[in-house]
Parts: sequence; C-alpha cells; structure tokens
Amino acid sequence: MSTRRELYVYYRVPESHWRGAADTVMAWQRELCLRHPGLHARVLRRPEAHDAVITLMETYAGTVDAASEAELARGAPALHDCVVGERHVERFDTLD
Repeated sequence: MSTRRELYVYYRVPESHWRGAADTVMAWQRELCLRHPGLHARVLRRPEAHDAVITLMETYAGTVDAASEAELARGAPALHDCVVGERHVERFDTLD
C-alpha cells in the first residue's frame, strides 16, 4: 500500500490585506502545480476575523513528494512579510 500525504498550512494575515495575500498564494500555487504534476492546491479563509486578522489555510493533496513538501513548507516568498505570527504546517497521511 502506498502512502499519500496531504498538507495543511495555516497562518494569519491582517484583515485589511487578506484578499491580496490570498491572491498571492493562489498565483504561487498555480506555479507549484505546473512544476509538480499531480499536486492539487486550494486556499481557504476562516469566515470571521479575530483581533483584526484573518486565518488563511492552504491545502495540498495528490502528489506530495519530498521536493514539493519542502517547497510548500517554505511558503510563497512574496507572502512572508504579510504573515502575522507563525505559519503552521500540518501533515496527514491518507487512509486509502
């Protein structure tokens, strides 16, 4: 049985900049998916703000190998100055 991995990356951004941050991540994800065939990526947004920040979550599924996982863990370079606090990377193996 082969193990497939999914990654979930979440972080907070200023509420006033969440749309630009999400657009930046989605553009970066499109490039990633071209470089890593079989990778599927999405960006999700927590519906409510807390303390004037929004939580964004990137999800990655499909073909997540060591090379793509390392790149995903580093994150979109253009986003680094916008993140409030730390980025959290969670890894899960699928059961199928």
